[in-house]
Amino acid sequence: PDGAQIELNIDGEKATIRSGRSRYTLATLPANEFPNMDSLEAPVEFSLPQQALKRVIEKTQFCMAIQDVRYYLNGLLLEMSQDKLTAVATDGHRLALSQIKMSSPVKETRQVILPRKGVTELSKLLGDSEDMAQLQLGTSHLRIKLGDVTFTSKLIDGKFPDYNQVVPATTDKLISGNRVGLLQAFSRASVLSNEKYRGMRLNLEANLLRATLHNPEQEEAEEEIEVNYNGGEFEIGFNVSYFIDALSAISEERVRIQLTDSNHSCLIQGDNDESSKYVIMPMRL
Repeated sequence: PDGAQIELNIDGEKATIRSGRSRYTLATLPANEFPNMDSLEAPVEFSLPQQALKRVIEKTQFCMAIQDVRYYLNGLLLEMSQDKLTAVATDGHRLALSQIKMSSPVKETRQVILPRKGVTELSKLLGDSEDMAQLQLGTSHLRIKLGDVTFTSKLIDGKFPDYNQVVPATTDKLISGNRVGLLQAFSRASVLSNEKYRGMRLNLEANLLRATLHNPEQEEAEEEIEVNYNGGEFEIGFNVSYFIDALSAISEERVRIQLTDSNHSCLIQGDNDESSKYVIMPMRL
């Protein structure tokens, strides 16, 4: 009960917990077998505000793969390069990238892959404040000091794909629209999708985007959204969930969607934010 006094006694390999008329006897394990993560080999150290680190994680972590055989995709890439920290996540079908400036530059470029569970726990620990997070990067572990809390995670040993080759360098079709309007329209249409059928067809014509979605029950959703677009008529398919996730991660009022053709990935960004990029591969419908 609230306010109860608890008494804890250790006797050999047993721990006894008493409170009032309650008594629990528990088995213990040898303390010397607890994993020791005190020392990091040749750590690279730098600091940045908790709020900034939390932001790049939240803007990218939803793209991490789940139990992929390519184990290096089941985590978040953190790249330290000069005065930039870049976070990248991909599941092979889409990619999220976010960058922040660091006040204390690092001498050499380093890449590490933080596992999914480590990313999830770290996201919970980070606050929305300007309090500094101290990062220590070793060969196999990452340690982050947040005030009274020290968080240490093992790293995934693997080679992350070259994300620069995935982000489209040149595109010839530009769509500009209201983020919330697009997000709401795609969310409404997605009601008719299910786990197996997530395909959404986008048809473009002058200043108009038409989103159509079908399911095996022969049901159909169609949404028309006014956008800024002056290219020719064009059709392409995407996983509607991937689009919703990307639009949800962007905080700007307007977004840019850049396309080349129906066989190439699209690039989504906030109108005034060059620091975060979202890439989605097309679907054949």
